[in-house]
Amino acid sequence: MGQFSTPSNESSRGAERRIYTRLRTQIEDGTLVAGAKMVSTRALAAELGVSRTTVTAVYEQLAAEGFLVTSAGKAARVGDVTSTPVAPANIERNEQPPALSAYGQRLAAIKPYSMASPQARIDFRYGSVASRDFPALGWQRAYRTELVKRQPEGEGRLCRALQAYLRRARGLVCEAEQILIVHGSQQGIDLCARLLLNPGDAFVFEEPGYRMARYCFEATGATALPTTVDASGLDTRELPKDQRVRLAYVTPSHQFPMGAVLPIARRLELLNWASRQRAWIIEDDYGGEFRYGQRPIDALQSMDGDARVIYVGTFSKALSPQLRLGYLVLPQELVKVFREAKRLTDRHSPGWEQNVLAALIESGTYERHLRRLRRESERRRNALLGAVEQHLSEFGHLVGMAAGLHGVLLLPTLRPQDEPALQAAALARGVGVYPLAPLFAGAVSAADERPAGLILGYAGLTTQEIDEGVRLLSQVIRDFSDT
Repeated sequence: MGQFSTPSNESSRGAERRIYTRLRTQIEDGTLVAGAKMVSTRALAAELGVSRTTVTAVYEQLAAEGFLVTSAGKAARVGDVTSTPVAPANIERNEQPPALSAYGQRLAAIKPYSMASPQARIDFRYGSVASRDFPALGWQRAYRTELVKRQPEGEGRLCRALQAYLRRARGLVCEAEQILIVHGSQQGIDLCARLLLNPGDAFVFEEPGYRMARYCFEATGATALPTTVDASGLDTRELPKDQRVRLAYVTPSHQFPMGAVLPIARRLELLNWASRQRAWIIEDDYGGEFRYGQRPIDALQSMDGDARVIYVGTFSKALSPQLRLGYLVLPQELVKVFREAKRLTDRHSPGWEQNVLAALIESGTYERHLRRLRRESERRRNALLGAVEQHLSEFGHLVGMAAGLHGVLLLPTLRPQDEPALQAAALARGVGVYPLAPLFAGAVSAADERPAGLILGYAGLTTQEIDEGVRLLSQVIRDFSDT
C-alpha cells in the first residue's frame, strides 16, 4: 500500500477518486488477490494523509460494486472478480446480430438521408426558417407571465385557442377535444402510421413526396402506391381502387415538393374516393399559411362531410422547427385511441410552451407575427424569382412559388443523374442546394426523361444571400452545360 502518494492539499473528492481508481486497478490485475485482507480504513487514511471519511467512502463504493467484501465487525477482504472474465477485444466472436422486431428490421433497412450542409455559406435548405424572424419579445413576455402562474392549464387551453384560430385562418370547424398536441408534425404522422396501417396494407403517396412521411408508413410493413403529381398536384384520376388501401397522404395546400395547390375539383374527387374506399386522408398542411397575392386557401378538412380527413398542422414554419410543437385535428371516432397512443409514447407535449403559444394566439400576437412573416417571406420569394430570372433564365425555371417557403428549380438541359454532382459542385462554392430525385420512390435510372431539379428553400436567407447564392449556382450550372 505504500506506493500511494496523495498530496496533503489535494481536495477530498480528488483524493477519493484517485484512491478508488488505484485500488480497483490493483484488484482487477491481481495485485490484490481474492480473499486478501484489506488494510483498515484508519490505517490507510493515516498512511495516505487523508481523512478516514475519504477512505471509508472508497471502501463502501468498492464493496457496492463487488470488488470488496465487507461484514460487520470484520476486516474488508478483496472480492473474487475473476469468475466472469471479460473477453479480450481482439478475440473474434461468432455472435448473431442483436434481435430486432419486424418493425425494427424495417427501420434498420431505411437508407439514411441527411440534409445538413455544414460547409455551405449560403444554404438554400428547405424546411429551415430564419432565427431572426422568431417573435422573441412577445414570446419572452408571455413566457414570464405563464411562469408565475401556479397551475398551468396545459393542452386544453392551447386546443381552445387553436380551435378559434383554425376557424378564422383555415376555414376549419372542429371541437377543441378533436385537437391533439404533438411533438411536431412528424410525431403526428408517425401516430397515424402506427394506428391506421398494418403489414400488408397499402397507402397512396404523392410522387414525388415527403420522404420522412413515407418512411413512417413503410415502417409499419404497408406498401406505398406512388401516385403521379402534375402541375395541379395529386392526379386524382390515378387514385387506386385497391382494397388494401387504408390511407392517402397528401399536401393539398402546397404540394411537397413541387408546390402545386390542389384545385377544388380534385379535392372533391379525393374526398369521394376516400368515402368509397373507407380510407383515411392525412392532410399535411405544412405550409398552408404562406400563400402570396391572396388569402391562404381553406383546408381540405373544411370540405370533409364524411369525417375521413386527419389534419396535420405545425408551428415549425411560423415560429421555429426547434419548438417541436404541432397538432392533429382528428375525426371524433379516432380521438380516444390517438390520445391513448400519445400518452403511452411520451405522456404529453411540454406544458409551458403550450401555455405561451396559447397566450400568443389569444392576444392576437401570433396572427400579427404571421402577417409580418408573410410579408418578409414574400420579399425573399420575389428575390429568388428575380435572381433566377437574372442569372439562370437560359438554363431553367422555378415552379411551386405561389405558396410555401421553397421552390423547385427545373433544369431541362440536365437529367436527374446529374443532381448529386451539381449539389457537390455548388457546395464547393459555398452554396447548399438539394436534389429532387431522392423524393421519388423509385431509384434514378438512365431511362428517366424528367429534367434535373434542385429544391431551393429561401426562408432562412436574406435577399442579398439569395441573389449571391443564385449567381454562384448559375456558374456551376453553366460549367455543367458547357461540358
